[in-house]
Amino acid sequence: MIQELKIIEYPKVLALWKSADLEWRDEGRDHPDRIEVQLEKGNIFFLGEVWKDELLGVVLVTHDGRKGWINRLAVHPKHRHKGIAQKLLTAAEEKLFQTEGIEVVSALIFEDNKPSLALFEKAGYESWSGIRYYSKRKRPDA
Repeated sequence: MIQELKIIEYPKVLALWKSADLEWRDEGRDHPDRIEVQLEKGNIFFLGEVWKDELLGVVLVTHDGRKGWINRLAVHPKHRHKGIAQKLLTAAEEKLFQTEGIEVVSALIFEDNKPSLALFEKAGYESWSGIRYYSKRKRPDA
Protein backbone atom coordinates (compact mmCIF):
# COMPACT_ATOMS: atom_id res chain seq x y z
CA MET A 1 0.00 0.00 0.00
CA ILE A 2 1.31 3.46 -0.93
CA GLN A 3 1.46 5.82 2.03
CA GLU A 4 3.08 9.10 2.96
CA LEU A 5 6.11 8.47 5.15
CA LYS A 6 7.07 10.46 8.23
CA ILE A 7 10.54 11.50 9.40
CA ILE A 8 10.59 8.64 11.91
CA GLU A 9 10.67 6.26 8.92
CA TYR A 10 13.67 7.96 7.33
CA PRO A 11 16.14 5.29 8.51
CA LYS A 12 14.09 2.77 6.46
CA VAL A 13 14.31 5.10 3.45
CA LEU A 14 18.10 5.31 3.80
CA ALA A 15 18.36 1.52 4.15
CA LEU A 16 16.28 1.06 1.01
CA TRP A 17 18.37 3.58 -0.94
CA LYS A 18 21.50 1.72 0.16
CA SER A 19 20.10 -1.67 -0.90
CA ALA A 20 19.13 -0.16 -4.27
CA ASP A 21 22.63 1.35 -4.78
CA LEU A 22 21.10 4.81 -4.97
CA GLU A 23 23.40 7.70 -4.13
CA TRP A 24 22.45 10.24 -1.49
CA ARG A 25 24.20 13.03 0.36
CA ASP A 26 24.18 11.93 3.98
CA GLU A 27 26.04 15.02 5.20
CA GLY A 28 24.33 17.35 2.73
CA ARG A 29 20.74 17.90 1.74
CA ASP A 30 19.76 14.30 2.60
CA HIS A 31 20.93 14.50 6.22
CA PRO A 32 18.02 13.56 8.53
CA ASP A 33 17.99 17.00 10.17
CA ARG A 34 17.73 18.76 6.81
CA ILE A 35 15.08 16.34 5.53
CA GLU A 36 13.02 16.95 8.67
CA VAL A 37 13.09 20.73 8.09
CA GLN A 38 12.13 20.22 4.44
CA LEU A 39 9.23 17.93 5.36
CA GLU A 40 7.90 20.55 7.77
CA LYS A 41 7.71 23.12 4.93
CA GLY A 42 5.04 21.04 3.20
CA ASN A 43 6.42 20.99 -0.33
CA ILE A 44 8.35 17.74 0.00
CA PHE A 45 6.86 14.29 0.56
CA PHE A 46 8.15 10.76 0.82
CA LEU A 47 5.74 8.21 -0.57
CA GLY A 48 6.45 4.57 0.14
CA GLU A 49 5.10 1.20 -0.85
CA VAL A 50 4.76 -0.58 2.47
CA TRP A 51 3.75 -4.18 3.02
CA LYS A 52 3.66 -5.77 6.48
CA ASP A 53 5.81 -2.94 7.91
CA GLU A 54 8.47 -3.47 5.20
CA LEU A 55 9.37 -0.58 2.90
CA LEU A 56 9.46 -2.04 -0.62
CA GLY A 57 9.92 1.19 -2.58
CA VAL A 58 10.10 4.93 -2.05
CA VAL A 59 9.96 8.19 -3.98
CA LEU A 60 10.82 11.71 -2.88
CA VAL A 61 8.30 14.18 -4.29
CA THR A 62 9.01 17.91 -4.26
CA HIS A 63 7.62 21.08 -5.78
CA ASP A 64 8.25 24.80 -5.78
CA GLY A 65 4.63 25.82 -6.29
CA ARG A 66 4.85 25.74 -10.08
CA LYS A 67 6.85 22.64 -11.02
CA GLY A 68 6.99 19.24 -9.38
CA TRP A 69 9.91 16.86 -9.24
CA ILE A 70 10.14 13.10 -8.92
CA ASN A 71 13.34 12.36 -7.02
CA ARG A 72 15.17 9.27 -5.83
CA LEU A 73 12.58 6.72 -6.87
CA ALA A 74 13.94 3.37 -5.71
CA VAL A 75 12.62 -0.16 -5.26
CA HIS A 76 14.32 -2.78 -3.13
CA PRO A 77 16.11 -5.23 -5.47
CA LYS A 78 14.16 -8.26 -4.22
CA HIS A 79 10.86 -6.50 -5.04
CA ARG A 80 11.64 -5.22 -8.53
CA HIS A 81 9.62 -6.11 -11.64
CA LYS A 82 6.36 -6.19 -9.66
CA GLY A 83 5.00 -2.81 -10.75
CA ILE A 84 6.04 -0.99 -7.57
CA ALA A 85 7.98 1.75 -9.39
CA GLN A 86 4.96 2.44 -11.61
CA LYS A 87 2.66 2.59 -8.56
CA LEU A 88 5.01 5.04 -6.84
CA LEU A 89 5.29 7.20 -9.96
CA THR A 90 1.50 7.29 -10.36
CA ALA A 91 1.00 8.16 -6.67
CA ALA A 92 3.60 10.95 -6.95
CA GLU A 93 1.86 12.37 -10.02
CA GLU A 94 -1.51 12.26 -8.30
CA LYS A 95 -0.07 14.04 -5.25
CA LEU A 96 1.42 16.77 -7.43
CA PHE A 97 -1.31 17.19 -10.07
CA GLN A 98 -4.42 16.71 -7.97
CA THR A 99 -3.52 17.51 -4.37
CA GLU A 100 -0.91 20.23 -4.90
CA GLY A 101 -2.29 21.73 -8.14
CA ILE A 102 1.03 21.42 -9.98
CA GLU A 103 0.82 21.39 -13.79
CA VAL A 104 4.34 20.28 -14.76
CA VAL A 105 6.16 17.28 -13.32
CA SER A 106 9.78 16.56 -14.16
CA ALA A 107 12.59 14.15 -13.33
CA LEU A 108 16.32 14.11 -13.89
CA ILE A 109 17.60 10.65 -14.80
CA PHE A 110 21.15 9.53 -15.48
CA GLU A 111 21.50 8.37 -19.10
CA ASP A 112 22.83 4.96 -18.04
CA ASN A 113 19.80 4.26 -15.81
CA LYS A 114 17.90 2.30 -18.46
CA PRO A 115 15.11 0.97 -16.16
CA SER A 116 14.21 4.49 -14.99
CA LEU A 117 14.36 5.89 -18.51
CA ALA A 118 11.98 3.14 -19.68
CA LEU A 119 9.62 3.73 -16.73
CA PHE A 120 9.29 7.45 -17.39
CA GLU A 121 8.99 7.05 -21.16
CA LYS A 122 6.26 4.42 -20.70
CA ALA A 123 4.46 6.85 -18.35
CA GLY A 124 4.39 9.53 -21.07
CA TYR A 125 7.32 11.72 -20.04
CA GLU A 126 9.16 13.48 -22.84
CA SER A 127 12.92 13.79 -23.09
CA TRP A 128 14.13 17.26 -23.95
CA SER A 129 17.29 17.10 -26.02
CA GLY A 130 19.63 20.02 -25.85
CA ILE A 131 18.99 20.68 -22.17
CA ARG A 132 21.98 20.62 -19.86
CA TYR A 133 21.72 20.36 -16.11
CA TYR A 134 23.70 22.91 -14.11
CA SER A 135 24.01 23.28 -10.38
CA LYS A 136 25.93 25.50 -8.03
CA ARG A 137 26.57 24.18 -4.56
CA LYS A 138 27.32 25.98 -1.35
CA ARG A 139 29.36 22.93 -0.26
CA PRO A 140 30.56 19.87 -2.18
CA ASP A 141 28.32 17.61 -0.07
CA ALA A 142 25.20 19.81 -0.43
